[in-house]
Amino acid sequence: MPRDEIEVPKELREFMLEEAEETHLGQKNGAKRQFRYGNLHIREYDDKFLVHTDKIDPRKDPLGHLIYDAPEILIGLTFSIICGSEITKKFLNSQTKKLPVKSTIITSIIAGYVGYTAAKKIKNYLQ
Repeated sequence: MPRDEIEVPKELREFMLEEAEETHLGQKNGAKRQFRYGNLHIREYDDKFLVHTDKIDPRKDPLGHLIYDAPEILIGLTFSIICGSEITKKFLNSQTKKLPVKSTIITSIIAGYVGYTAAKKIKNYLQ
């Protein structure tokens, strides 16, 4: 759990803002449902709610949200694109070897996941 999240046990009180909207934007992290109310991001689990504030509401500014609140996603996508294109270029320029499209896609996905995971760990460490 990131340091900026507040845990609200359901046994203490059923917590939900009436104006909060259920959303699919954001990482669920195992939550049953998630809600947004302005910059407030609420995740509902069986026994608790986890609540944190985002700097930017993704419904109003998706790119700004990725840059300031979820840069690890942008880093993962960048790794995926760069590695995938470099591997494709390398094998397309080689006359003796050809890399199947499926292998290029799998390599890109792995590179993206590695970039995302590393950025997420660094982000959590710095918080």
